[in-house]
Amino acid sequence: MLLTSSLIQASRLQFALTAMYHWLFVPLTLGLGFLVAFFETKYYRSNDEFWKKTTQFWSRIFAINFACGIATGIILEFEFGTNWSNYSWFVGDIFGAPLAIEGIFAFFMESTFFAVMYFGWDKVSKRFHLISTWLTAIGACLSAYWILTANGWMQHPIGVEFNPDTARNEMVDFWSIVFSPVTLTKFTHSMLSGFLIASVVVIAVSSWYLLKKRDIEFSLKSIKYAAWFGTFAIIMLMVTGHTSAQVVAKTQPMKLAAMEGLYKGENGTPIVGVGVLNPKKSYDNDEKPYLFHISIPKGLSFLANNDFNSFVPGITDIIEGGYTYKDSKGNERVALSFEEKMQRGNMARKALAVYGEYKNKPNDTPGKAEALAEAKKYMDENFEYFGYGFLSKPQDSIPNVPITFYSFRIMILLGGYFVLFMLLALYYSKKKLLEKKRWFLITAIISVPLVYICGEAGWIVAEVGRQPWTIQDLLPLNASVSGVSSSSVYTTFIIFVVLFTTLLVAELKIAFNQIKKGPFGIKW
Repeated sequence: MLLTSSLIQASRLQFALTAMYHWLFVPLTLGLGFLVAFFETKYYRSNDEFWKKTTQFWSRIFAINFACGIATGIILEFEFGTNWSNYSWFVGDIFGAPLAIEGIFAFFMESTFFAVMYFGWDKVSKRFHLISTWLTAIGACLSAYWILTANGWMQHPIGVEFNPDTARNEMVDFWSIVFSPVTLTKFTHSMLSGFLIASVVVIAVSSWYLLKKRDIEFSLKSIKYAAWFGTFAIIMLMVTGHTSAQVVAKTQPMKLAAMEGLYKGENGTPIVGVGVLNPKKSYDNDEKPYLFHISIPKGLSFLANNDFNSFVPGITDIIEGGYTYKDSKGNERVALSFEEKMQRGNMARKALAVYGEYKNKPNDTPGKAEALAEAKKYMDENFEYFGYGFLSKPQDSIPNVPITFYSFRIMILLGGYFVLFMLLALYYSKKKLLEKKRWFLITAIISVPLVYICGEAGWIVAEVGRQPWTIQDLLPLNASVSGVSSSSVYTTFIIFVVLFTTLLVAELKIAFNQIKKGPFGIKW
């Protein structure tokens, strides 16, 4: 058991490292691609050489980031097979299908037109070059969609049936998976996060030029359009954040409870604005959940259900069950306790074992057909709780509450900061005050790490908050890992730390060199 626990932690650590490094590169690619396309549109319409140089400069930053994102993304996909092979088998063609579409269609499209965008200046017509730039940005967007389709299905597994003959899930409704509410909210929220990050980076780089009193026109115009783009992004992030919370409330109530450190729900549940968790609190004691907190009355009920007086279950409520709720299809149900879910999960596992036993018997075995039919019936009736059969105690179903709780607050507080930041950028740009506001220019540069922390915190909430599940309610971590030694995983983890850190340092060095040369420092 100790070895298994060590292997799980090693596999999680390695995957988390790869995912977090990957997300350092992806959002800038998503957002900067559209800004580059906009700048080139300005060049296409005006035929002004200034906009061509502006486009080429930001294209160089895009290209550096794009290359590093590919390197980390490929490793991330390989880890599903190396570290999580049981998971990869269990999901069958469901997880692989959107990733295959992403690789064959979206990534192929993005990479092909990126080559034209970057190397095709004065080699193709202006119109075709502009189209290629837009298709590069759209291709990156489509890549993100298909990857998030796979991730969304893990968090809300729908549109599939379990085949006991192969012990794999099989897709029965492709479009329900593609247009899952979890996928749609994750995609819009992630894309907008990329737009915000790209806007902050553009404003920060331009602010550095203004502090150095160089490339003034380039900087002022870059800030102007990035500020509009970023303001749109942060406003829409608040809207999609509210929608995401409602989807989480329906599909992953334990995640929402962990986000709030909520143990006992009530009608008109408040939302914690600022708080400190009580480390002694657990689902089965009477300790107070917070050492300190400032809450908004009935805020969580509204956030989750658009109803100030609605009931939001807490961690203890979810463990004990007994409350009524509406599932993702709108049907009213009574929540089962953890013990009941675990019993039903064990029934599904036993039914699968019986099915496998009778399946391997000769066809003329008396009662084989009846036994197979009965086993399949029991399995189908209890399969939605299949994963609980791998858990042994209620604590196993609770994510890390402190990490989820504090990450959520970091994301929200920084989100509020960027609302103010973008509004100031817009105001100072419109009033032509940017060159006089040295403090704002310095703040813009400092804001780059802050916006990345905000984005990473959001992903921590999404992924840590759904633990212990690789597939919500169907497959936990301890049933997903590969049969490899934990020492092997730790060894590759150390290798990846060195590799990814070297890659990040190299990317930053190359990008900083390009920034120092400036938009007019290289002859194309």
